[in-house]
Amino acid sequence: LERVGLYVPGGKASYPSSVLMNVIPAQVAGVGSLAICTPAPGGKLNPHVLVAADMLGVEEIYRIGGAQAVGALAYGTKTVRKADKIVGPGNIWVATAKKLVYGDVDIDMVAGPSELLVVADGNADPAHAAADLLSQAEHDELAVSILVTDSAEVADKVRLEVEKQIDSLPGRDRARAAIDGQGLIIVTRRLEEAFDIVNAVAPEHLEILVEDPLSWLPSIRNAGSIFLGPDTPEPVGDYLAGPNHVLPTGGTARFSSTLGVDSFQKRSNVIYFSRRDLDRWGRDVAKFARLEGLEAHARSVLVRKPRR
Repeated sequence: LERVGLYVPGGKASYPSSVLMNVIPAQVAGVGSLAICTPAPGGKLNPHVLVAADMLGVEEIYRIGGAQAVGALAYGTKTVRKADKIVGPGNIWVATAKKLVYGDVDIDMVAGPSELLVVADGNADPAHAAADLLSQAEHDELAVSILVTDSAEVADKVRLEVEKQIDSLPGRDRARAAIDGQGLIIVTRRLEEAFDIVNAVAPEHLEILVEDPLSWLPSIRNAGSIFLGPDTPEPVGDYLAGPNHVLPTGGTARFSSTLGVDSFQKRSNVIYFSRRDLDRWGRDVAKFARLEGLEAHARSVLVRKPRR
């Protein structure tokens, strides 16, 4: 793509990691021009966001947030040149604005609040599962944290661990609102049923805290990013492991994928017929055109008279 606009959140928290996750695949893809829009509370940009942009050589940064940033990138202003695509996470206003401008420009996805679904068997460490669930809950009051397990004992212990750990969090008010509003523990009869639930929910993040997690990978059809085993907590995907932390939410993992290099590329069909090819296939093309009642299409082919 020729030009891409990157939205970097900066309201409740600042995310230099989003600069890296959006800019790097765009640069690998060969995007010619990159512009960052990010909120600037009090008129000041977050220094970590600036350093991340500087390390990657992005020099075009605008102190614009919210829906107005999406509008500027989609349609252009006297200051901001319009982009061909807008990517990056944001709040409900940003997501709705991206949805509204789609078609005039491309977007990566309409992303909602962060989600984590943890599948745990009877051998899972309850403290680990609880900490992972809270890692998503602290993002936003509307974040979704779900535990699915075939062990009633693990379910009870995780619930107690969540209550134990939540009070020591700096962002406990957000985490508490998310756990009370969207937190869920589901106990299944068999572990196989847990993966039926996974595929129905199609979570943004999926942790598999079970013995031999690789053996369950073929059972997963719908998930944004999959974290296998007890030593692969979701935050390693936020900050280190790839390919990206910009992921489909709200069940859209049923039909969409994580942001990647291919998100910044497009395809063109290239077609070349020789005279011999047209001689061989032209009448079939004309028959198809006439089948659809498009005589001019047929004549466009047949007017090119064969050599024989």
